Amino acid sequence: MMKQPTTLHYFKTWTSMLDIDVQKEFSVLEQIKLEPHSITFYTSVSVMSSSKIEGEQLEVDSYVKHKILNVAYLPELTEKPNDLYNAYLFAQDNQLNQNNFLQAHKFISAHLLTQNQRGAIRKTEMLVMEHKTGRIQYEATPLSIVNECYVALWKEIEKLLKQELSIEETFYYAAFIHLEFVNIHPFSDGNGRIARLLEKWFLAEKLGETAWYIQSEQYYYTHVNEYYKNLARLGLYYEALDYEKSIPFLLMLPQSLNFKN
Repeated sequence: MMKQPTTLHYFKTWTSMLDIDVQKEFSVLEQIKLEPHSITFYTSVSVMSSSKIEGEQLEVDSYVKHKILNVAYLPELTEKPNDLYNAYLFAQDNQLNQNNFLQAHKFISAHLLTQNQRGAIRKTEMLVMEHKTGRIQYEATPLSIVNECYVALWKEIEKLLKQELSIEETFYYAAFIHLEFVNIHPFSDGNGRIARLLEKWFLAEKLGETAWYIQSEQYYYTHVNEYYKNLARLGLYYEALDYEKSIPFLLMLPQSLNFKN
């Protein structure tokens, strides 16, 4: 049976375990004085942190130098991060909807997938492997229902985008969308990268451009073992996932508001 878990079903539990004042911490972020290069800096950090989660080699500070100071590195070190950077720029300038989301995946997968697989739902079954060990971490949504699950998730996202949400609900739903998208794993590659972008894009749609300065991707990278552990808590198979165990993952996004690197 197809799951549609992105409801307020776990919101009370999540709220009871929330140990930061989301509104207060976001307001602090809104008051930061930003320089002309700030969006380039924060986007670079977000992009390379997300890329590092997927095993890319270049260090975050090196990529920042690459984007701000035009420091040159070998193409194989910058190609895929630059593709992700282009997707972030596109998201910052465009409304979150299905068509734009698929376009963002085309940017991300420019050096990952053949052209016919970019921005297209996968045509094969999908196993998610741990980068360090090569062990199977998760068996994604079966091919027979992947399109149905992807469409259902987007219906939920579109409904949420039209609703008035509190800032706490916004963070809760953004994290849940991230989680459910990763669980569906609808593309042949680039799912983790675009799931983290989707989360940030949703926040920006609801909270404004300040959301692009949240250091969520860097927080996830700095706590990458916890990130994967919390994803794995739900189970090995999509159709048997236990969303009662999703709270530790859902709490990571608001915790990133307190992140100090």
